[in-house]
Amino acid sequence: VQLQASGGGLVQAGGSLRLSCAASGRTLSSSAMGWFRQAPGEEREFVAAISGIGSRAGYKDSVKGRFTIFKDNAKSTVYLQMNSLKPEDTAVYYCAVRTYGGNYDSTTGYGYWGQGTQVTVSS
Repeated sequence: VQLQASGGGLVQAGGSLRLSCAASGRTLSSSAMGWFRQAPGEEREFVAAISGIGSRAGYKDSVKGRFTIFKDNAKSTVYLQMNSLKPEDTAVYYCAVRTYGGNYDSTTGYGYWGQGTQVTVSS
């Protein structure tokens, strides 16, 4: 499985970005997916996750109401729409395929990871 994340960039506070993660080698309709992020000097943290068919989603509290995760299984792509961005959202964002059990907000549940895309929010 290969994951290619894109869509990061530099944006002012209050702006929006849409991240994309294209998967190859795996049918996304059977796979839950997640987005995580890692700021310099920090541990990688959960941002959002979505079920295989896209009917259920979960979010980190601080992004609820601002971020939306969704999938296009026909394109094998998962997206993260990020609105009302804040400087504290600055991080490298990673997409991942959930392959193990346990909590959906834990990195240990994800067996495949993309290369990351940088998001920088200026104040």
